[in-house]
Amino acid sequence: MEDVWSVVLRVGEVWVTLVFTLIVLPSALGVSLGISEAYLWVLMKTLEWATIRIQKGVKKPQPQIKTSATNGIIERDETPMEKEIVHPHRVDFEFSDIFYFCRKGFEAIVEDEVTQRFSSEELVSWNLLTRTNVNFHYISLRLTIVWVIGVIVRYCFLLPLRITLATIGITSMIVGTMIVGQLPNSSVKNYLSEVVHLTCSRILVRALSGTIHYHNKENRPQKGGICVANHTSPIDAIILTNDGCYAMVGQAHGGLMGIIQRATVKACPHVWFERSEVKDRHLVTKRLREHVADKNKLPILIFPEGTCINNTSVMMFKKGSFEIGGTIYPVAIKYDPQFGDAFWNSSKYNIVSYLLRIMTSWAIVCNVWYMPPMVRQEGEDAVQFANRVKSAIARQGGLTELPWDGGLKRAKVKDTFKEEQQKNFSKMLVRNGSIGSLSAGTESD
Repeated sequence: MEDVWSVVLRVGEVWVTLVFTLIVLPSALGVSLGISEAYLWVLMKTLEWATIRIQKGVKKPQPQIKTSATNGIIERDETPMEKEIVHPHRVDFEFSDIFYFCRKGFEAIVEDEVTQRFSSEELVSWNLLTRTNVNFHYISLRLTIVWVIGVIVRYCFLLPLRITLATIGITSMIVGTMIVGQLPNSSVKNYLSEVVHLTCSRILVRALSGTIHYHNKENRPQKGGICVANHTSPIDAIILTNDGCYAMVGQAHGGLMGIIQRATVKACPHVWFERSEVKDRHLVTKRLREHVADKNKLPILIFPEGTCINNTSVMMFKKGSFEIGGTIYPVAIKYDPQFGDAFWNSSKYNIVSYLLRIMTSWAIVCNVWYMPPMVRQEGEDAVQFANRVKSAIARQGGLTELPWDGGLKRAKVKDTFKEEQQKNFSKMLVRNGSIGSLSAGTESD
């Protein structure tokens, strides 16, 4: 029995030594040994081969359907209401008058614009993950063998490796920030805090087999500013902190997350709110303004959508982030779904299940675009400013821009929105003289 334990300990020592030597140390120094690049190259060639095998294995070729973020299972006609409804000035009602509203209702029932943004992005080809192809069937022996080998590699090698790296990264973050937090406030403390945050974030990115391409680094957020980005996953923050330090904003949690929050806030001026404080909008705005007013503090990182949206769209930005003042630094994040689905459907998976799916994916590959800073223009309110920033992020990331509130993920449409649509219809009738004609006809009778 002792011999068995000695062998296990020996294997564990070799494993930890290799992890520290080949991954942790290079990550801490911000260098790459080329392992990730070689892994992605092999993975890309394997997926290309699998795609060819699938195409050859299909006996009856199916007509190709062009898929995009904007096209679903129905084709929408975006004709305005005024042009769609024939002769709105006519007094007499005809059955055809309701066709426009019926069609819009059927479109919403079959495939509304909101619900499909909270499901995983559809892939054009299979990436050898059964979770991305529920219709997978046996095609060829060689393809099945490759898929089985992939399962073994992902669960028996990559998963233990990633758990090890994540444990090292989180432990280092807690211990490092607690030690730095004991130092008096000074430039040295700020420097060491940034070193700890950058080092641990780089280790956590390696735990995801992450390959991130940062574009336009000259536009990186500066101190005293506000960084806003589209939100796909909880790992968005890790993706960004891998290239720079930010002050996080969010609700205080318990458990492991609470331990991390309490440790990091001692070393870095993160802004954590208690549950009771989050409901006080004025208090939140006040604390954020105080942070932005200090030009020596790190830029605040905010995700204005308020919830995770799948990798195809950008939904409504809440105006609170744009009422604070200061300079806004927009950032667009776009993941490559071919290697793994980064989207977190929080209404379907808890955080543990989500992390397990992420750590058993092939890799996390994404592009990050730093965009030129933007400021609120004269005469522009917070909502208009938020929409302008959202449009810029959507264009840069190649994402679909939608006006809907991401809160519809869990809530119903507000009555005010329904009333707004009713008002638009009534205004159209007044503008075209329908109501006036109807009133005159009633009086003559």
